[in-house]
Amino acid sequence: MTDPSGPAWTPQGEEPSNFWLARALWDSGGIMFGDFDLGATLGSPVYINVRRLIAHPWALRRIGDLLSDETRMLGGMLRPTIAPFELIAGVPMGGLHAATAFSLSSNVPMIYVHPPSQSHVAEEIEGAYYPGQTVILVDDLMTRGGSLAETADLLRSAGLMVHDAFVLIDRGAGGVERMRREGVTVHSLLTLEGLLNYLLARELITEAVYAKCLTWLEGVRGDER
Repeated sequence: MTDPSGPAWTPQGEEPSNFWLARALWDSGGIMFGDFDLGATLGSPVYINVRRLIAHPWALRRIGDLLSDETRMLGGMLRPTIAPFELIAGVPMGGLHAATAFSLSSNVPMIYVHPPSQSHVAEEIEGAYYPGQTVILVDDLMTRGGSLAETADLLRSAGLMVHDAFVLIDRGAGGVERMRREGVTVHSLLTLEGLLNYLLARELITEAVYAKCLTWLEGVRGDER
């Protein structure tokens, strides 16, 4: 019988740094190549579906522990690069799973903003909070920062303070710079370029696929300049 605390496809050996996340996504079918529409970004040759990890509680647990460890480390430095926070806000819908895992691991309360499609709800922000509290945002992926910026605006309109955000994967398409202009510092566990480098080094993708993705990424970056 498969151990329910771990995946049936655990790679042999321990992947260095945060690349275990890249391997988990790959082995769970969460990384696909083709021609995808990412909303604000068109024609992406790679699609990442972090939601595939919800089938593996060990991965969510590890994400929560890692976010807790990373924020504790960044906040405890001689010159902290992350502000103290009292609440965790998951960005709907992709960030809710990671935010929940983070909240459980760190014992920090969580809130979230209802998506626009749920405008019928009585409270726009779900959870207990009061004006003046500081919130850290959590999302699964960031392209150009649209969802993060929208969530930060809604939280600030409720009197909450937002200085930092954590994303599992930053596609490197200008989101960090945009959020910096919004007064929010974005931290990430992985970048898309780093993920692609890992997949190429493990011979999981070809040089041609790697080159196509990097060419697209450079084009997106050029559009932002």
